[in-house]
Amino acid sequence: MARLDQVITNVVDIFLEYADDGGKKHRLNKDELIRVLETEIQSPELKGAINADDIEEAMKLMDKNQDGEVTFHEFCRCISNLAKSYYNKKTGRGDKKGKNKEQEAEPETTNP
Repeated sequence: MARLDQVITNVVDIFLEYADDGGKKHRLNKDELIRVLETEIQSPELKGAINADDIEEAMKLMDKNQDGEVTFHEFCRCISNLAKSYYNKKTGRGDKKGKNKEQEAEPETTNP
């Protein structure tokens, strides 16, 4: 199986495994979300980006209807944010959004 195929199927399988543990089927409650993040994320770079306050805040942001549970769509947004954080660390971008003032001020160079 190709790597991206494997990533996609893993995300779906992990969500379904933990979401069926309790509460509404195919939704994660806060405890299930914590268990997913603690169990399934072992990389120091990603684990360092997650703490109890972050999980609490993520749950509030993801749970749009305030029912205490997260849908698959909301879970994917969480995973996407973790991927972006990891990408920023790998590329040295930090938390920058867009160009900074120095980049905007630099003139474009053209070949003669």
